[in-house]
Amino acid sequence: MNYPNIPLYINGEFLDHTNRDVKEVFNPVNHECIGLMACASQADLDYALESSQQAFQSWKKTSPLTRSEILRTFAKLARKKAAEIGCNITLDQGKPLKEAIAEVTVCAEHAEWHAEECRRIYGRVIPPRNPNIQQLVVREPVGVCLAFSPWNFPFNQAIRKISAAIAAGCTIILKGSGDTPSAVYAIAQLFHEAGLPNGVLNVIWGDSNFISDYIIKSPIIQKISFTGSTPVGKKIASQASLYMKPCTMELGGHAPVIVCDDADIDAAVEHLIGYKFRNAGQVCVSPTRFYVQEGIYKEFSEKVVLRTKQIKVGCGLDASSDMGPLAQARRVHAMQQIVEDAVHKGSKLLLGGNRISDKGNFFEPTVLGNMCNDTQFMNDEPFGPIIGLIPFDTIDHVLQEANRLPFGLASYAFTTSSKNAHQISYGLEAGMVSINHMGLALAETPFGGIKDSGFGSEGGVETFDGYLRTKFITQLN
Repeated sequence: MNYPNIPLYINGEFLDHTNRDVKEVFNPVNHECIGLMACASQADLDYALESSQQAFQSWKKTSPLTRSEILRTFAKLARKKAAEIGCNITLDQGKPLKEAIAEVTVCAEHAEWHAEECRRIYGRVIPPRNPNIQQLVVREPVGVCLAFSPWNFPFNQAIRKISAAIAAGCTIILKGSGDTPSAVYAIAQLFHEAGLPNGVLNVIWGDSNFISDYIIKSPIIQKISFTGSTPVGKKIASQASLYMKPCTMELGGHAPVIVCDDADIDAAVEHLIGYKFRNAGQVCVSPTRFYVQEGIYKEFSEKVVLRTKQIKVGCGLDASSDMGPLAQARRVHAMQQIVEDAVHKGSKLLLGGNRISDKGNFFEPTVLGNMCNDTQFMNDEPFGPIIGLIPFDTIDHVLQEANRLPFGLASYAFTTSSKNAHQISYGLEAGMVSINHMGLALAETPFGGIKDSGFGSEGGVETFDGYLRTKFITQLN
């Protein structure tokens, strides 16, 4: 378990912390410093911009077959080194090792999918009104892209952006999370080994405000992709709009779950608890607001509590752990505040609600019942291991409640009625709806939200929309 010191990766060079500001990287299990991370200076940002622009001139002309082969090679290397990469993700992010390794292997699928799909970026011929005119529509890469990836799924969120950009023929500068940098560093190493030309991918770390303020205004940057909180996303989108630069924004969520009285309760509980407490609930599509129809509310609540009690919390490197620590100490305080507010306002604490120990960022898997709309939990994304249970009477009423918030990322429902499923599917205001299972975030499916949860999609054929321009060509022969 030799955690690496984290360098920058610019123009095919790994640049260490010598003569640069550094940031310490901490293990959330015990708050121990495990490594140092180099922070980019203004000169480093200029170097990244220049190398990205220079690389784009040749990369945009590179055959899709070449791009495809590099992505395939990346996928093979990622699978081969998944255990090592996963171990470092567990060390700096906290999630159980089995989850960390799975994150890497799943991302190999994303690289392979983009490797195939980039060979099918087609234009079209428009039949002309005049037989002497030829009308074409072509898709061209937008240019140099800037991406910001988050700390909760550091490998997954980064590779979605990188794969889409380089598959489309763009070059990309990625600003990774300073809290969990090992995954993005590993991605840079893998692409370097896979033979990606210098400058096509540049990886930087440092002060987020400084980097975004400086790079977004550069005329070299043509597109921005951000995954993170809604407030920060709105700030970046507003900066980009000043320079007329398109964005893809995958922001916060507060996913509702609708459990109808005809649902298979045991199956619903099993699906939801496993999905809810992965990565300690630090998942933008995590089910949070559990709306349960009155006829089954008591039984469902009891089974949720019993199943949640089985979640073993511990160090992610312990094979028996189902849930690791929260990634940052501030998240523990946020969980405590949410629980205290809910109980103060009349909600029932059915399970958990406390920090587990003073050492590390561990918090109990928590279940709150009879939630009221005036609680913090019911209005702000908890982003942690807390479930809120709310009884409802009719489908019409629960849809109103589920759509009450400005978020619209993921949503879920459990029912054996095709009528209920149809009404819920089309009634929920969300970018993604999953019925009777947890079926989101596959490489071949679009991932994105609406309202304050952002715009644009990553994954599916829609992923290339943000990285390609449409050009119309008309020629009189």
